Amino acid sequence: MQFDQGEKGFSFSKEGPLDMRMNPDESLTARQIVNEWSQEKLETIFREYGEEKRWRQAAKTIVETRKKVSIETTKQLADLLATSLGKGIKKKLHPATLIFQALRICVNRELDAIQGALPKAISFLREGGRIGVMSFHRLEDVIVKNFFKEAAARPVKRERSLNSAQPVLELLTKKPQAPSLQEVRSNPRARSAKLRFATKL
Repeated sequence: MQFDQGEKGFSFSKEGPLDMRMNPDESLTARQIVNEWSQEKLETIFREYGEEKRWRQAAKTIVETRKKVSIETTKQLADLLATSLGKGIKKKLHPATLIFQALRICVNRELDAIQGALPKAISFLREGGRIGVMSFHRLEDVIVKNFFKEAAARPVKRERSLNSAQPVLELLTKKPQAPSLQEVRSNPRARSAKLRFATKL
């Protein structure tokens, strides 16, 4: 069994370890979350990071299952969720897609990473320099959108001290750019990508 998440492809045809760390030096793994975290915490990350409408059912299924057997592989978890949740809300999505998205975001602290990276990226730009940010799901895009919007709304200061506030931006894309149908056909993982641009004033 295989499915493609869109931005980050997952394959469940092999009994791969339930890890999901982008940095192997980090200690937290998806296996620990699934087998050790409380049902309430699982519900929270599935709801907030996965935006899975069946977050409560998914968390309950995991907790009930791990009482009998430890959940060790991606395929094991995917099969479990496929049986519990049935068909995906969106036809092209495997029922486990949003749960795995939530686990990946949680393990790698992806939203914290992008929130920290945006100010640093702007600080390296000279006046007139451009920044482009590509996001691959709604939660990332909301962070980028709000950051750009807030920075663009601040008044331009003729003189900036070393301790000045966030650099002022001019938005070049009021709405994010999306891939064309041709791009999606040639690279299906690009279908959820959104690209925003701004210029440093």
